[in-house]
Amino acid sequence: MDGRGGLARLPYRWGYLPIVEFRIDRVPASATWELRQAVLRPHETINQLALPDDDELSTGSFAAINEDEEIVGTVRVAPASPPFSVHTYASADSPSWRVRGMATREDVRNLGIGSAVLSRAVQHVAEHGGGLLWCNARVPAVNLYQRAGFVEHGDVWEDPDIGPHVVMWRLV
Repeated sequence: MDGRGGLARLPYRWGYLPIVEFRIDRVPASATWELRQAVLRPHETINQLALPDDDELSTGSFAAINEDEEIVGTVRVAPASPPFSVHTYASADSPSWRVRGMATREDVRNLGIGSAVLSRAVQHVAEHGGGLLWCNARVPAVNLYQRAGFVEHGDVWEDPDIGPHVVMWRLV
């Protein structure tokens, strides 16, 4: 997959999962809010999902868009300091970036969409000079991040609204 999209047909116990065709586009953050609210933050309103740096040039909001022009996956990446000392893992002048709002629509999970949008976020960081990339990963998504080269930092902690998380990071 080259970051522009792909298709997936995965074997499963009784045959094959359907082919899911999608492309990855950079989109306005607001285009991702409906999916992010449905998957990640159902306790919040759509308007509560806006972040102060959504419209900054360095912020990248990316969406996996299917053949019906529906957003089926999303990720957001922006400059942000991690909750630990950057120079523990990188040089003191290394920029740091945060992945947020990573979501895949439930009916198309495990078909490579999450990996594709995360790969596009990593590419965005690389295009902007690289650095330390980190996130607060939901525990069920830890394997996805590990496959993308992230490692855990610290212990699992509980967000009272959205469940158990662990900080993860990688260098780009």
